[in-house]
Amino acid sequence: MIEGLSGGNANGGEAVFRNLVWAVERVNQRGGVRTAEGARLLQLDRYDSKGQIEEALSTMRSAIDDGAQFIFQGNSSAVAAALIDAVNKHNEREPRRRVLFLNYSAVDPILTNEKCSFWHFRFDAHADMRMAALMTVLRQDASLKSVYLLGQDYSFGQAVLREARKQLRAQRPDVQIVGEELHPLLRVKDFAPYATKIKASGAGAVITGNFSNDLTLLVKAAREVGFDGKF
Repeated sequence: MIEGLSGGNANGGEAVFRNLVWAVERVNQRGGVRTAEGARLLQLDRYDSKGQIEEALSTMRSAIDDGAQFIFQGNSSAVAAALIDAVNKHNEREPRRRVLFLNYSAVDPILTNEKCSFWHFRFDAHADMRMAALMTVLRQDASLKSVYLLGQDYSFGQAVLREARKQLRAQRPDVQIVGEELHPLLRVKDFAPYATKIKASGAGAVITGNFSNDLTLLVKAAREVGFDGKF
């Protein structure tokens, strides 16, 4: 598992680790994974990418040198994109030590479209699928007249806002976008200025792809300034 276990998304990385530990224990309690050579127990090793691309690439090389055959990652689409490229190059260069990248939550659509790879498998619904699901709810909410789009300034956050604009035009053209803003990823400590602008815009709801501290702090700030809309 390659994740940010320190830095702005450390709590997200630790949450993933707890879930993977639980899953590995369940598999091993059943006797492991059946293979042509017999049952094999799973071993989960963790590597701290600090949420940085270069650190993730470095720890991927360490993991492979340590014998890893499967790479798990998901808490950043930017990191996932770099890992896909690195896995492709590694597998071409060293076919006897090929690895498979299993992605549980990096959901930028580009990862399974333009960057589609035989060696990458995503388990999660990508951002466009999630937005389509959200729009089924917004279509039924006749009271909603205006929204504020807020996101993290990197590939996933940009994809969420881009798809929100597209699907609002197609399915709720009556809903007005009264504000749109991108902010630095996992670096904002005080969302009060953003929350103040959201409240002042008169938005009835905020559409955001924010996660981890960027979502926790945003909702907290919105409550503190008296914003009573939906997220």
